[in-house]
Amino acid sequence: MTTVMIIVGSVRPGRVGLPVSQWVHGVADTVDGFDVDFVDLAELALPFMDEPHHPFAGKYTKQHTIDWSKRVDAADAFIFVTPEYNHSYSPALKNAIDFLAKEWSNKAVTVVSYGGTSAGTRAAMALDPVLTTVRLIKTATAVEMTGVGARIVDGVFEPSERESKALNAALAELVALSEVLAPLR
Repeated sequence: MTTVMIIVGSVRPGRVGLPVSQWVHGVADTVDGFDVDFVDLAELALPFMDEPHHPFAGKYTKQHTIDWSKRVDAADAFIFVTPEYNHSYSPALKNAIDFLAKEWSNKAVTVVSYGGTSAGTRAAMALDPVLTTVRLIKTATAVEMTGVGARIVDGVFEPSERESKALNAALAELVALSEVLAPLR
């Protein structure tokens, strides 16, 4: 069983990221061998980095960090669902990543991004050096979407056929990459 953590990267009230993430969750639940851990950063409510030691030391002093560490450590792969804010990704997602270090290492990640006409592409690109630093290995396939707000009907995101195909391809790649990386963990 591969534990895949889906992280809702936006915490804004009225965000479109939650319905998009719920769509991703619904599709991921259909993948054989996936055990999905759904993390809404708004509910997780990590404070702004408040640990006295560098995350690479692993000397966590706060219960919220200890709990976050255990949860991330238990995951084999990740799906980050992120908006694009000012040509980058959300500060809540950055904070959640920065709380930890070794827990992310040698695990697969795919990025689902959304935003105006750019489809969140700049957010996904801005994540690249951070992912490399914490040793997450990104899938080549990404899901980038425009105009998602207009496609949420009664709280449910309605993806295009292209987006559904991209997500399925990214999930297949996530499975394969996670299996290849398993011996390194």
